[in-house]
Amino acid sequence: MPNPASPITIKKYANRRLYNTATSSYVTLDHLCQMVKDNEEFVVFDAKTGDDITRSVLTQIIVEEEGKGGQNLLPIPFLRQLIGFYGDSLGGLVPKYLEHSMQAFHHHEAQMRQYMQHAFDGLFPFSALEEVNKQNVVFFENAVKMFAPFYGAAGEGVRAAVSGGEATAEALQRKLADMQDQLNRLTGGKGKSTDKV
Repeated sequence: MPNPASPITIKKYANRRLYNTATSSYVTLDHLCQMVKDNEEFVVFDAKTGDDITRSVLTQIIVEEEGKGGQNLLPIPFLRQLIGFYGDSLGGLVPKYLEHSMQAFHHHEAQMRQYMQHAFDGLFPFSALEEVNKQNVVFFENAVKMFAPFYGAAGEGVRAAVSGGEATAEALQRKLADMQDQLNRLTGGKGKSTDKV
């Protein structure tokens, strides 16, 4: 077994087969996807050239997951914006920004799960969600200051983009309130009203 601190080595052969050197067995993208979910670190090397192709394999996993039609995590506007940053002068800031965004989201994941579990019980904890959002805005701005050598104009653009998250929280609140009203109508008005959220 490999050292827990060192990532598992996966080799990709010309026939597109993936070989897990830790288990001495061939694996699929689904296996690698599950390894990611289980927080198992791995790197993927091209068996012929020895090149590290981990990024392209992880991207392949995302494409496969998005193509399954169950749950799409990447909205079309986000994909368009992301593509637009390739070759842009701010493109170098995007990877760190996205990394810190996901770290912040992961940090608040347990809280978010609790809030969403109670959302359909008539409890809409938007003040708590807004607080989490404000914390994330501060976190993102600090990340921008750290990774943008000239914070001025670039930072203001990112700050404006991040602050747009507050509008997203308001939109989510309205959407959930509308859903609660629809449920109330379907159940004969027995549910709790969300007008005074």
